[in-house]
Amino acid sequence: MESTAVLRRFNRTYTQRIGALDESFLGLGMPLASARLLFEIGGAQPVTVQDLRARLGLDSGYLSRLLRGLESRRLVELSPDPADRRRRVAALTESGARLLTDLDDRSDALATRLLEPLSERQRARLAEALATADLLVRAATLEFEVVDPASPNARLAMGHYFAELDRRFEGGFDPGPLTEADLATMRPPGGTFVLARSDGEVVACGGVQSLGEGVGEVKRMWVHDGWRGAGLGARMLRRLEDDAAALGHTVVRLDTNATLTDAIALYERSGYASVARYNDNPYAQRWFEKPLSAPAASTRRPRG
Repeated sequence: MESTAVLRRFNRTYTQRIGALDESFLGLGMPLASARLLFEIGGAQPVTVQDLRARLGLDSGYLSRLLRGLESRRLVELSPDPADRRRRVAALTESGARLLTDLDDRSDALATRLLEPLSERQRARLAEALATADLLVRAATLEFEVVDPASPNARLAMGHYFAELDRRFEGGFDPGPLTEADLATMRPPGGTFVLARSDGEVVACGGVQSLGEGVGEVKRMWVHDGWRGAGLGARMLRRLEDDAAALGHTVVRLDTNATLTDAIALYERSGYASVARYNDNPYAQRWFEKPLSAPAASTRRPRG
């Protein structure tokens, strides 16, 4: 495919020009992988090794070797996590913080040199193209994960969902208490709850609950504002439909507020048809339904 060739050519061009192939990245005396790890550890708060592994997608053994290398140079310190002593947190030493400042300065200088020959119009074109490429590459490589709706990340995602509705609805939105009975509806055998993650960050969520024999309902579907335009809403909706079918549902329903015109457009594009009110949700003003195809045996998801 032409798009594959273009992506591969860009990878070769960019990795060469930023020094990713050099044994000493930006003359810092370490390869790119170690420099990137230093950057990730250098946030305002200590980060757990588990979070680093999820954020960077690194094998645990390889990550351990990188961390040992940074420790041996007295750039990073590892210590037990006060919140859970089974985990370790990584933090920069004073030497590590100074090296990170140097890394940032050298990275800025390299970016400036790369952009310098371009006109202002070309720089704007490049910035726009790279922002789009960054979003789409992250969208192509994000991961979907079934989680318990009571888990901390699930509750965090639903909190973002409720906060968005509160911002967008005239008069605000009051979700009421999130009870165990509410959460139980989004667990097997009739329900599920799905998170989408990119670089360890939760960027979308959605659930399915049962409304009766063969009828599922999509609930609490949310997409991070920074991911608008990446097609993530459509992908999450398809994932929830697939999971609903795998749970034995033959029809899926959902409701929404008329204010959410972008969501309504997505449902209509995805084959949902308007139906009469089927619930007593005081915030709902539109109701939709879609028949589901039974999943193929090779793609059927486990119920557990």
